Amino acid sequence: MNWQEYIIEDENILVGKPTIKGTRISVEFLVELLAQGWTEQQILENYSRLNREHLKAIFLYVQDCFRDGLMYKRTYTD
Repeated sequence: MNWQEYIIEDENILVGKPTIKGTRISVEFLVELLAQGWTEQQILENYSRLNREHLKAIFLYVQDCFRDGLMYKRTYTD
C-alpha cells in the first residue's frame, strides 16, 4: 500500500497538516482518537467517509515519519 494515495498535505486545507484525501480530517486528529482509546470500529462508525485502508495508511505514514527522523525529539547541548 502507498499511503500517498490516501494522505495529502495541502496548504489550503488545515494549514497544510496531513489530512485524509478528500476530507478535512487530519492524521493528527485520528492518531489522537486512537491514543484516547477509540477503536478502529468506533472511528469508522463515526466518520463514514473513512475505511480501513485510510487507517492503515495513517500507520504507514507515521512509520515513514519515524524512518525519516521526523518524529525524534532533538536535544542540543552547548
